[in-house]
Amino acid sequence: MIRTRIAPSPTGFLHLGTARTALYSWAFARHHGGQFVLRIEDTDVARSTQDSVDQILAAMHWLGLDYDEGPVYQMQRLERYQQVAEQLLAAGLAYRCYCTPAELDAMREAQKARGDKTRYDGRWRPESGKTLPNVPTDVKPVIRFKNPLDGEVVWDDLVKGEIRIGNREIDDLILVRPDGVPTYNFAVVVDDWDMRISHVFRGDEHINNTPWQINLFQALGAPLPRYGHLPIILGDDGQKLSKRRGAVSVTAYEDAGYLPEAMLNYLARLGWSHGDDELFSREQMVSWFDGSHLSKSPAQWDPAKLAWVNAQHLKAADNTRLAGLVTPRLVQCGVSGVSTESLAQQCALVKDRCSTLEQMAEWISMFYVQPSISDEDRAQHLTESAQAACVALASALNDVEWTAPTIAAAMKSVLADRGMKMPQLAIPVRVKVCGRSQTPAIDQVLALFDKKIVLNRLQSA
Repeated sequence: MIRTRIAPSPTGFLHLGTARTALYSWAFARHHGGQFVLRIEDTDVARSTQDSVDQILAAMHWLGLDYDEGPVYQMQRLERYQQVAEQLLAAGLAYRCYCTPAELDAMREAQKARGDKTRYDGRWRPESGKTLPNVPTDVKPVIRFKNPLDGEVVWDDLVKGEIRIGNREIDDLILVRPDGVPTYNFAVVVDDWDMRISHVFRGDEHINNTPWQINLFQALGAPLPRYGHLPIILGDDGQKLSKRRGAVSVTAYEDAGYLPEAMLNYLARLGWSHGDDELFSREQMVSWFDGSHLSKSPAQWDPAKLAWVNAQHLKAADNTRLAGLVTPRLVQCGVSGVSTESLAQQCALVKDRCSTLEQMAEWISMFYVQPSISDEDRAQHLTESAQAACVALASALNDVEWTAPTIAAAMKSVLADRGMKMPQLAIPVRVKVCGRSQTPAIDQVLALFDKKIVLNRLQSA
């Protein structure tokens, strides 16, 4: 059984890099008919918050990344971590270390002064023939893993290929802190073992953690998952996009009017490809994503490209669905009580000109809220002759059936009577009725307005 997981830390919002990792893990599991698990790694008690948990769950829901198990919270599993730690102690694969923080600081400073790599020196590590220090009565110990002293850790990474790291490059990992809370690397191993995780996709900042984790799996006699370490996402400035630097939460893009399918589409292409396909659905990605074609190079976040992808998905979206999505945004503009049918027609008319739902709401609000006309548009387009033509059009429209063809016929009649060309009337009408000089075909736009609103705006000063 293919089983993948996403394991965010609730110390802030679900950022874009974690969302991409979640997407790849989810799509891989779905492609292979496997299972996807959500785990909340909340052992950083001081920084973890319920608000962050709620935001992570909301972001996963919005993206449509449904999970088969979870959320599983690490802080509810402390007894299990202690049990495994005791198992390692009993087997001689772990030991208690009584070094104080001050002693560890002094150890590091001495190593720096000698030009050595800073690492734990193994003073409490039991070895044959070695005499350990006397156990202090006033120090709560940590539990450390007896990492192998020789050899190397080798794994075939799903993204990077073969990676080798010597055991002498890493020291004896702390498994459990004095307060009984496990460290990240220990809890991850126990969780992945218990949850039968077969494949782990994660950011390549975790590569240096992997040797410890592999050695722990082997010490426990547990099956190893396959690892795939994804390159970072760079921001506009070429620096790593992260919670602490430049990243925006996934839900902020929902608030800004992006569609979840567009966000998934764009995130997927930040490190993975399927030929030259730029636009695809969630279902297509699941059918294509087999874990291959993952890039080894960092991807760069491009807001303009995301806006383009979102615009394409808006064009393809069902109009009734768009009406439902745009409704709460219109309420914020003071527009309410509009029928879904009317909104769907308006969405269909303007969506080709929009990159976000926010822009769509701005367009549609013109049907209900008196638009402001810029001084530039007023000076350029609302000349005395144009104003007179708009009043004449209002008169011509007064008694006609309210459809696009009859509106077009009335406009042509006014043009013929006044010897004007279409732009000389259409642009002033757009400015007076819509508050902008460019719109879709003006007869189709006016047909979706309430007739009285159009007549009043045409006759206004």
